[in-house]
Amino acid sequence: MTKQKKLLPIASLLLGAAAWGVAWYPYRLLEQAGMRGELSTALTYSIALLISLALFRKQIRISEVLNTTAWILLWINLGAGWTSIAYVLGIIHGEVMRVLLLFYLAPLWTILFSRILLQERLSRQGYLIILLSLTGALLLLWQPEGGLPLPTSYGDWMGLSGGFAFALTNVLIRKDQQHNIHLKLMAVLSGAALTGFVATLLMGNTSDITHLPANVWLILLGAGGLVFSLSILLQYGMTHVPANQAIVIMLFELVVAAVAACFLTDEHLTSRDWAGGLVIASASLFSARINQNQDLRK
Repeated sequence: MTKQKKLLPIASLLLGAAAWGVAWYPYRLLEQAGMRGELSTALTYSIALLISLALFRKQIRISEVLNTTAWILLWINLGAGWTSIAYVLGIIHGEVMRVLLLFYLAPLWTILFSRILLQERLSRQGYLIILLSLTGALLLLWQPEGGLPLPTSYGDWMGLSGGFAFALTNVLIRKDQQHNIHLKLMAVLSGAALTGFVATLLMGNTSDITHLPANVWLILLGAGGLVFSLSILLQYGMTHVPANQAIVIMLFELVVAAVAACFLTDEHLTSRDWAGGLVIASASLFSARINQNQDLRK
């Protein structure tokens, strides 16, 4: 792969990460307008799915889906579904930066999934990444009054579980070299849309939304278009960039989100939260360094 071709997937991930750093804001606006997170997830991803079907219908062949490799598309579908719903519900109901920092424990899960699904050996450096990730999580979740260092809020749980599902989806997309980017994109978008609709029904959030003003529907359409664009960028990047390196590039989302949260909300992290975040970011950067060394040895 030429230098230019190597840079294009990285640039795609970087741009996608920057956009995801502010993507939480439309969902908060929709929630404030009366559209619950489960339903806004379902509708925005349905819009993105319809755009994809309209643009890429010629690249999709049923024979490529209904075969012996269909199982991996199903797992991508399920993993992306939970990633999306957990992300949206987390940033709506929790503090943006805390949720995203817990989400970015993903390098820890990526190492484990890479070992299981990609047969990547866990080195001493890999154990160090696990240690750093767990230390960062402990700093974020430590409770001065005692008790186990577990998430104490709904938003925290969504961030943690979303990162777990994101890591699984990332590794599966990297593993799946049998299907083109369009099929993997459909798996991601349909998984998120279906999960959103199921969650809406389970939570009983089927209230009438036809009374919502036109500007809310414009926000919804814009969010759907944004989801489509970001999905294209991320699917392309994740298909061509090693899993651990992709996670690190996506850390740029934290920088953008921190700046956006500073201006758009009144949320503030404690010094311990910042310390935990720095340790988690260090773990991700260290995992990128390991991946780079492995590529050089090859």
